[in-house]
Amino acid sequence: MLRKCLTAAVLFAGAGGFALEAQAQDAPVVFRVPVTGVVEMGLAPFIERAIREAEGNGVRFVILDIDTPGGRVDSAERIADAISDSAVPVYAFVNRRAFSAGALISLATRGIYMRPGSVIGAATPVDGAGTKASEKIVSAMRSEMRALAEAQGLDPAIAEAMVDESLAIPDVVEAGQLLTLTTEEAVRIGYASQTTDLASLLEDLGVAGAQVTDVRVNWAERFVRFFSHPAVSPFLLSLGFLGLIIEIKTPTFGLAGLAGLTSLSLFFGSHLILGLAGWEDLLLFGAGILFVAAEVLVIPGFGLFGVLGIAGIAGGIYLSLLGSLPTVQDFSRAGGVLTTTLVLLLVTGWALLRHLPKSNRLFQSGIFLRTRTDRAIGYESAERRSDLVGVEGVAATDLRPSGVGMFGDERIDVVSESEWIEEGTPVRVVSADGYRQVVRAVHSPAEDTSALGSEPSDASKPHLPESTDV
Repeated sequence: MLRKCLTAAVLFAGAGGFALEAQAQDAPVVFRVPVTGVVEMGLAPFIERAIREAEGNGVRFVILDIDTPGGRVDSAERIADAISDSAVPVYAFVNRRAFSAGALISLATRGIYMRPGSVIGAATPVDGAGTKASEKIVSAMRSEMRALAEAQGLDPAIAEAMVDESLAIPDVVEAGQLLTLTTEEAVRIGYASQTTDLASLLEDLGVAGAQVTDVRVNWAERFVRFFSHPAVSPFLLSLGFLGLIIEIKTPTFGLAGLAGLTSLSLFFGSHLILGLAGWEDLLLFGAGILFVAAEVLVIPGFGLFGVLGIAGIAGGIYLSLLGSLPTVQDFSRAGGVLTTTLVLLLVTGWALLRHLPKSNRLFQSGIFLRTRTDRAIGYESAERRSDLVGVEGVAATDLRPSGVGMFGDERIDVVSESEWIEEGTPVRVVSADGYRQVVRAVHSPAEDTSALGSEPSDASKPHLPESTDV
């Protein structure tokens, strides 16, 4: 009897476990995605990834847990587009505050739920100094909010009043006041529903027993945010350029070139993922690199190609730091990154170029002078050709007094010692003074003997009269 009772208990417990497991498997899954802190460019890829995973895993709802003071408008617009295109219904749970960009994100969802004591609104775009943006940006934001409200069946005038303080809505807001709604006010005008917490929100959505999964930022998104940080970007750019400089100055491709390419790839890759940079910025940067390479390796001197290359590189980097709707703060931040990069590059590049060995394959011609003449030594530092002293050759050109002489198969710039020497005259090097090879005409031995041993002719003798008066 005891054995039968134990067997029955075990079977009952097993059946209960299977029933609970089956119930857990049948329970709908809800994703909770936190939208906290400042809305920056790294938030958009995170929410896009959460929505893609929800669509791929058969998730019932996606709930955005919002508590933000606002942030970048371009990031908020990218998030709103992802929410509008989502096949899984997305709802907003305003957990304390949804200002500015947070209000725009909330309006893009299927419905807004607010806990008591929360607020939503104050969506006027401002610059880095906190002043109101230009009318062009305000108008775009106002139209964006109106379109989102119309898509969700909400009063578009309320959404516009959150952006433009000049609008007045009877019994809601007066002209000259920017609209910000509390939970009670939003519920009264039909803009939101009140809920106490996430559990009550699930009951309102009809999924009280849902399995809630918190979506967190993964390691790849942390890396992207880290490498795109304004404090990290200058070091990535400096390391990238220095790696390429070292690679050019050394004979083979090695770790320096690999580190340089990796650093530049991390900079532009992270900014491309975040949406700050576009392919046109990357193409502009690449064109600048090609112009500089042509100036250094192909075209001697420094000219138009060098100027265009530097402008292309600086422009590509600067534009990749701005985004689609930059503010004054974005412009100043991008300028700071570019200036810091230039300072780091000049200091470290100067130190490296002084200590790195000369390349045996590049920089043999171009814009860099590879030799130095001491002012105290002057031209005497030029190579002396003492081996030419006493060597005979032929004047290849007229020496007036400078010209060219042929000594065997070698053409050498020479200077006549004193006289004019015609082309084809045999010459001998009598001295080698640095860059000056001094030559003298060589006369044949017969000419020298006749000149020394012959008597003067009658015609050349002085004529004396036959008689002279004394």
